[in-house]
Amino acid sequence: MATVQQSRLMSIRAMEQTDLPAAQKLSMGERWPHRINDWQMMLDVGQGLVAEMNDEIIATAMWFPAGEDRGTLGMVIVSRQHRGAGIGRLMTEAAIERCGYPTLLLNATAAGLPLYRRLGFRGIGEIAQHQGAAFAAPIAVPEEGERIRPIGSNDRDRVRAMVADATGLDRTTVLDAALEHGQGVALARDERLIGVALSRRFGRGYAIGPVIAPDLGRAKTLISHWLGARAGSFTRIDVPSDCGLCDWLDELQVTRVAGVVTMVRGSALADPTDDGRSFAILAQALG
Repeated sequence: MATVQQSRLMSIRAMEQTDLPAAQKLSMGERWPHRINDWQMMLDVGQGLVAEMNDEIIATAMWFPAGEDRGTLGMVIVSRQHRGAGIGRLMTEAAIERCGYPTLLLNATAAGLPLYRRLGFRGIGEIAQHQGAAFAAPIAVPEEGERIRPIGSNDRDRVRAMVADATGLDRTTVLDAALEHGQGVALARDERLIGVALSRRFGRGYAIGPVIAPDLGRAKTLISHWLGARAGSFTRIDVPSDCGLCDWLDELQVTRVAGVVTMVRGSALADPTDDGRSFAILAQALG
């Protein structure tokens, strides 16, 4: 366990490209599945800090844009041998100060909850982490008059608007990166998009998210599309625990393995519009 005196020997600086191998080593110590490529995508769309002591990176924190006055905070990690000296608080406070967003959103593990509460974050929901390999995924059958099709370049403004309306966050930067690194499908009715679902490589296999749909049935249709396309492949999806998907995913052997508390510091987020709601997030770190 680190001491307060040791924390005073620590320096905090901006995260750089060359820090990613050390950052990934920290996440592996937490048994988080992030590959170097996953860290690279996050650094491409956000900014981060690292803490160094004796030329060793011992902590990280990152933030990501979600509008002019708001962002998301994630990847707050302190190496196990340096815990107990308030380094997590120092890193979080430094990230809050440097990003400058009046409103910040994060997903907190049980271990991080006390710290974030002391820093003014309050819980607004829970996210259930599901993962596994669906070998018998249901066939995605859209309702009459609807179809699933790939997201095209002309759809991006509509996709951004749907995600913003459902989450209260402008995710333009991270959505563009997710589509660059993965694929997306839309649920269309009379050529109008009413639902979207993205999938990309992540960790041990693939991740599904975000998923925006007008109702639970259509969310299942979109998720079924990706589970069928990746049948037998390890897949992760992070869903609001109250969205109605958890039991269904468990039945498909994409089982719940953990959960986090969604917290906000600053203004409350807008309620979803009638056009759709969020049934899966892009990633716990990204929101």
